[in-house]
Amino acid sequence: MSNLNITFLGPEDLAKELGKKGTSTDITFYNMKKGDVTLTVIEPSRYPEKLSSLFYSVSLADLAILVIDSLSAKLGEIILMLNAAGISEGAFILRNYIDKGQIAPLIKGTVLEQYTELPDDPVMLREWLLKLAEKRKVAQTTGNGTVPIDHHFNVKGIGTVILGSVKEGSIKRHDQLIVHPIGKQAQVRSIQMHDDDSEEASVGDRVGLALKGIEADDLDRGFVLSSDPRIISSLKISGTADIIPYWPQPLKEQMVLYAGHWMQFLPCRVTSVSDNGDFRKSAITLEFERELIYLPGSVIILHYLESEKLRIVGTIRVA
Repeated sequence: MSNLNITFLGPEDLAKELGKKGTSTDITFYNMKKGDVTLTVIEPSRYPEKLSSLFYSVSLADLAILVIDSLSAKLGEIILMLNAAGISEGAFILRNYIDKGQIAPLIKGTVLEQYTELPDDPVMLREWLLKLAEKRKVAQTTGNGTVPIDHHFNVKGIGTVILGSVKEGSIKRHDQLIVHPIGKQAQVRSIQMHDDDSEEASVGDRVGLALKGIEADDLDRGFVLSSDPRIISSLKISGTADIIPYWPQPLKEQMVLYAGHWMQFLPCRVTSVSDNGDFRKSAITLEFERELIYLPGSVIILHYLESEKLRIVGTIRVA
């Protein structure tokens, strides 16, 4: 089975044309299956009120669909988020007589320069996505699997179930996984992908995992199931920040930011800052009240929620 994860940044009426509505909280999922090809469409249903809703939707995605019906601050923020997350594959749909020349200055130098322009036609969009998913069929990946949790609950007669997407390696039925950051062990009782049972899931697959050995109340969004010994849970990270060109001033000690990685959107405090005359490449240290879970070399997106205008600061790559 080949699955494509799509962040859909546009009106709900068009998202409904791409699949059957599934789980809906601050992010809403639409699912489509055609043969052995599946689409998972993720909509940030609480954005722009909650920036975290946009982050989660983009973090889960391989590809973006952006519907542009006005040139607004919201559009600018979406462009910044997609660029910070490195979503280099996608398409945009132009409405209200907006043409590509009008958006060219906004997307110049960003990943969106590579996006395809598509007509405002849900049937053509759906077929384009299905063909793209078909082309992306690859052999199942191997190695230690990692699944960040985005939803979790108890199902009568089954027990603890989590929903998530495989970010690294592969997950097999009966695998023993560590739940980070609490360190408990859980066994995979069963795997479902788009309502079908499966023995294994690989990178990019959207999964529901029934777990043995842990209660749903022990879990939280952002926890990570993994067999990878490289996984780190830490209350402090350091690295070089890459600040976006529009950010007006240097980061300061004691400033409170929000760090976004996988399904985590955690408050943190800047405890040290140093640069060599270029504040956009500052060496910074961030401290958390709740552990951040990541792999070495991970890119973390930094947000500043106190601003009414510019809420995306940049990124930091952790050593």
